[in-house]
Amino acid sequence: MTFQKKKYLPLLFTISVLFFTSCNNDEDVYVPLSAEDGEELSGGATTIFDVSENAFGFQAANLEGDDALFFFTGNSLFNQNWVTAPASTTARDGLGPYFNAKSCSACHFKDGRGRMPAFDGEINHGLLLRLSASGIQENGANYPDPVYGGQLQDQSVLNAETEGNFKILFETVPVVYADGTTVNLRKPNYTLTDLAYGAPGSDLKISPRVANQMIGLGLLDAIEESTLLSFADETDADGDGISGKVNIVWDFETQSNAIGRFGWKANQPNIRQQVAAAFAGDIGITSSLFMDENCPTGVDCNDFPNGGTPEITDENLDKVALYSSALAVPARRNVNDQDVLEGKTLFNNMQCISCHKPKIVTGSHAISALANQTIRPYTDLLLHDMGQGLADNVTDFKATGTEWRTPPLWGIGLIETVNGHSNLLHDGRARTIEEAILWHGGEAETSKQEFTALTNVERAQVLKFLESL
Repeated sequence: MTFQKKKYLPLLFTISVLFFTSCNNDEDVYVPLSAEDGEELSGGATTIFDVSENAFGFQAANLEGDDALFFFTGNSLFNQNWVTAPASTTARDGLGPYFNAKSCSACHFKDGRGRMPAFDGEINHGLLLRLSASGIQENGANYPDPVYGGQLQDQSVLNAETEGNFKILFETVPVVYADGTTVNLRKPNYTLTDLAYGAPGSDLKISPRVANQMIGLGLLDAIEESTLLSFADETDADGDGISGKVNIVWDFETQSNAIGRFGWKANQPNIRQQVAAAFAGDIGITSSLFMDENCPTGVDCNDFPNGGTPEITDENLDKVALYSSALAVPARRNVNDQDVLEGKTLFNNMQCISCHKPKIVTGSHAISALANQTIRPYTDLLLHDMGQGLADNVTDFKATGTEWRTPPLWGIGLIETVNGHSNLLHDGRARTIEEAILWHGGEAETSKQEFTALTNVERAQVLKFLESL
């Protein structure tokens, strides 16, 4: 057990000498560290206290009225499979014709994280490949691949030939700590396989994206734009080496630019559009925001039955968006554990909090339970250059090929409990929190180097702190 040091004058603390028999004017009395008031309430008043495998699946503790009622309808729509049209379940038909999953929960199992496939050809693992071509559209978005569109879809309905699949080959990247300990990281390389519709475009760009946990999204949505802008320092005016910036993306509902805050590159402006985009890209379900089916070149989507125009109504889309917004954040654990508190101090001193902001106050929100909450998400929702080691070399609106949004860290210590794995980062390459830290580069290089210089005990304290989030 370690403690925070505090100097004293021996003559004024004679009682202490009884316990510290070797004290002299140069020695220290140790005072235990303590947690901040309310530090365990990661989601403010929305926080729930659960550490089970269902920890990510509860509604906000303070959700009331119609919001609480619609939460359960949204939960049903999120978890149940969509089926091929036509079907007697008309509210849930229209799957595909090309898709990656039959339900939202297939990728976000128990409202948690996806992972890399366990074997070649495994489906419903929660990792997909975004595809793009060179150039930028008028609204700032990438052009999709001219053959396979914006996403490789590894499943299809009857009578539609599946687009293809992919394989992952790993190379080993060793990292050596100052004390000589070596950690072998795994770097994935992706190859498209079994392509049914010919070669993709000659300038194909691939960006792997793993499904993230769903908790606390509405609280992030409730953070004021002015707060996000106050975090930004695109030109590093303060000279601290951190130059986070907001992404400016396209809001399809308002047909205007907006600040992005959702997705691995903050390429979606709000939860409703994030949900609608996932329905379209992942399940093949059209909505009023995204009316077009995803079909490879040479295939007429009109040849396949659909589930209506659009296939999910605005009413049901809104219920899924509400569900996605109102999932509660589990409380912190072990906040007064001395090793956790020492790890927190080290985390702060390494300037990890420059990007992983510990405390934010939300503003107004259509869901009143989310408004004016003091939350502890450990993110700034900004884009940061993470270096070539994590680069996908794909731009996404204002995000460059080396930039990623700071992921929230709340709930990170419960991912293995909920999902049975601890795969982290945008493609799940990191098998542990430690590996995720060691992949940091770019703006986070200095912090990463400070972590590698810690003793084995200190590294364990940092990891124990992160596991408490």
